[in-house]
Amino acid sequence: MNRREEVLAELGLGPIWRLRTPPVGEQKAVAEAGAVEPPDDTVTTEQSVTAGGEDITESGVPDSAEAVPVSDMGWSELRRATAACTACELHRRRKQAVLGVGDEQADWLIIGEGPGAEEDSRGEPFVGPAGKLLDNMLRSVGLARGENVYIANVVKCRPPGNRTPSPEEAQTCAPFLDRQIELLEPRLIVALGKAAAHRLLGTDGTLASMRSSVHEYRGIPLIVTYHPAYLLRNMPDKSKAWEDLCLAVETMSALAPEEGHSA
Repeated sequence: MNRREEVLAELGLGPIWRLRTPPVGEQKAVAEAGAVEPPDDTVTTEQSVTAGGEDITESGVPDSAEAVPVSDMGWSELRRATAACTACELHRRRKQAVLGVGDEQADWLIIGEGPGAEEDSRGEPFVGPAGKLLDNMLRSVGLARGENVYIANVVKCRPPGNRTPSPEEAQTCAPFLDRQIELLEPRLIVALGKAAAHRLLGTDGTLASMRSSVHEYRGIPLIVTYHPAYLLRNMPDKSKAWEDLCLAVETMSALAPEEGHSA
């Protein structure tokens, strides 16, 4: 296969990856599915910024009698808060904040880095070429966007030039992602890329050093793998990402069934 054919395949326009042998006893479960201490510097204190002339707290909540802390918000309040947030410079160029998309009772949580240009325009994460590859990767292990899967990013506004969000930007946006995780109660997290892994694990290690292991984020198993945008530029590492996905499926399969969640 030449490089052009490889690119087309990566975008879902050719044969997709397939799980050759699902884990024993999990042929049906794979299709339905979904230790490091949490970072010491996770934002838990109230931050005060300004949006539309109003004081807001914890990265975007209007400081009024009706306002609640991010840690107490439901999904609708969280959406409004991210849309109003001006806590960092990323809000200045955004078209819209991108909170996330998918099943809000999902077992599987996929976390990327930040919205790109197309995501910023459409208001949904992973909708460009990297999103097509991510969908292909999910299909390869019996998963699908929106079906027991939720997709989010470390930061909710597009970094200029689609660059990787800085640690400071990720930390400023941390209350929103933390609350999403609390609301979702996922059974497994897959961190795509270094920025996501660093934010969730509180480490500055290389991606190679974080792969091939089962970490934890607040008691939730976490697998680190390559960001799809990286894989589009570095196709030989696709096989390593496949290994990470297999590890994620095996980890999910080993978890005991939980009431209210699919196995």
